[in-house]
Amino acid sequence: MDLRHSFFLLIALSLFLQQFTVDGSGSVFFLDSPIHQYLRPPSSDAVSETESMVLPEVGAAVSVLLGFAPPSTLSAASSSKLNEVLIPNPFHRPRAVFMLDVRGAEGSQVMVQSANAFFGTTLRSRDLIESTKADIQLPGEDEVLVVSLNEPLSADADMEVTEKEISDLAFWLGGTYVAKALEPMTGEFSIPLESGASLDLHMSKKADREFIESLVSLIRNIRRAMDMHQDLYGSMKKPAELLTGSFDGIKVLEEEYGTEGVAKQGVELLFTSISKIFDSLQSVYKGQIVGVILSNGTPSQESETVLNVMFTSHTSARWLEETTGSSNSTIVAEVLLVRRTLAWFTGIILLVATIMGIYFLMNMPITRDTLLYSNVKLD
Repeated sequence: MDLRHSFFLLIALSLFLQQFTVDGSGSVFFLDSPIHQYLRPPSSDAVSETESMVLPEVGAAVSVLLGFAPPSTLSAASSSKLNEVLIPNPFHRPRAVFMLDVRGAEGSQVMVQSANAFFGTTLRSRDLIESTKADIQLPGEDEVLVVSLNEPLSADADMEVTEKEISDLAFWLGGTYVAKALEPMTGEFSIPLESGASLDLHMSKKADREFIESLVSLIRNIRRAMDMHQDLYGSMKKPAELLTGSFDGIKVLEEEYGTEGVAKQGVELLFTSISKIFDSLQSVYKGQIVGVILSNGTPSQESETVLNVMFTSHTSARWLEETTGSSNSTIVAEVLLVRRTLAWFTGIILLVATIMGIYFLMNMPITRDTLLYSNVKLD
């Protein structure tokens, strides 16, 4: 009897831990194009919409959206999850993905509410139940253009943000930035939010300044990616494009203010920015781009995202070539001799036949052929 109780207690504990992992790990959001539909329509089944995914499945989904086959190691259950999110048509892929890893944001419910408020029917959300790293397997660097959204625009990694950029950001988000003439970079940044509240940040505070600088850096690199895409426009062979990066601004606010209050408003402001960024990307890419937003509850301390890009070497076409061995060289020489002999012999026959045909055609008698120009009756 004690053994049975222990067994049921173990099952209940495992179910509780699994539920805790699902609720606490994070979320992944797929943003569909309003012009070209690349994701399946939202299901009316609430259970299907809250199904979880792991990072390897998200990486496989990104590979498929870029127009490549998923990894061969993908299980049947994972393939079924991809089929529930992506349209199965292999000839209808955006071949461009905007992927952003939002560090922190431990309150995944806040992320889900903000995402639903800004994207609505173009959003597909899944619980992310794994916090370890995974790989996005791509065929080769010549087939995919990977643009990092975390690189500075100059050689100086500590390039400072100007007050003009902060003022432009505030105006772009529908807010204001009041600078102080006597004390530069100490102004007040105020943005009205969709919820009715107002996010007020002060550049004199380190956490507030780092959050705003993270937004400015993200927008800088998005504009750089759009410029690179326009440079590729009209090229003979256009590679797939992956725009990938991480955003640490929410994590900075949570470390300073906690998960509520300013950090919660920062999440709302971030999704306001993502909504505007995604609209700009849709315009430049003519609707052929999909967004993937990761909210990992236990963020990595490393600078790169939780999904690493891995290029797999593919075997190229093998051509018949000579080797150092004497026997192989002799065989190759004999094969080449036979092929060249057949090619010359066939060419000579075609040339002679062409010359003879032209000769007889030019010397035909100019008379009416009775078989061609008269009605023939067969009795």
